[in-house]
Amino acid sequence: MSAAPTIPAGPAGMTMRRWSRFTPAERIARSVFYVVALIAVVWSVKTIEVIPEFLYDAPEQTVDLFRRMWPIDWSFWRTMVAEALVETFHTATLGTIMALALSVPVALMAARNVTPSTTLNLVAKFILVASRSVNSLIWALLFVAVFGPGALAGTLAIAFRSIGFVGKLLAEALEEAQRGPIEALTAAGAPRGSILLKGYWPQVEPSFWSVALFRWDINVRESAVLGLVGGGGIGVALDTALNNLYWDQVGLCLFVIFVVVIVTEIATSAIRSRII
Repeated sequence: MSAAPTIPAGPAGMTMRRWSRFTPAERIARSVFYVVALIAVVWSVKTIEVIPEFLYDAPEQTVDLFRRMWPIDWSFWRTMVAEALVETFHTATLGTIMALALSVPVALMAARNVTPSTTLNLVAKFILVASRSVNSLIWALLFVAVFGPGALAGTLAIAFRSIGFVGKLLAEALEEAQRGPIEALTAAGAPRGSILLKGYWPQVEPSFWSVALFRWDINVRESAVLGLVGGGGIGVALDTALNNLYWDQVGLCLFVIFVVVIVTEIATSAIRSRII
């Protein structure tokens, strides 16, 4: 809030103050921001080269595509989708477990109140940023090039992608831990392992399990599409149907993915409400 100079009002010399929400400098800054944002939007639209002719019949093409997907080919469930769905859950679960095991030491290094070394803090933060900055599909492409296509590449992609997410949230939870129990254990001469297990762990345990369940839920969704780049799972069935233009099988894969996402969301929410 800013006040403009007072102005005289009335014969008795009373003054009135005119209030404005923003100062002139703030109004100029807001205007500059709006102009820059508008320029960025226009520039982006020109860069992606939107062809209006392709947009005119988009609704018609969408309706036609969904008509091709119906009725769903349920026979494709027995031949490929069922096994691929199990592989998807295995990939997401094993990848999440690996990520939890790898992210704990990184989180301990990143938490400044646990590891006072600035060098180790920077190394840990570099690992967390590197993990989050690379998309899971890119990780899958890298591991497919190393290990070949299959569930192993998808599992490793899920694990390495999740380290940054889990490690960052766990490090923040460690830094927010109350100092009282830590100082009491330290004053009593407790070893470092006991301080971690008795001082930090009880405080961060709810956050740890919450993050683990949330990340598993995300990994189930991500592992469903890793098969498009050779990472195994139901994405392989979807990619096969797309390549062969079997739209009724594509419809089945999309329906199964949608149901799996809804079920995992309900399951993780129920588990979190009961144990956390």
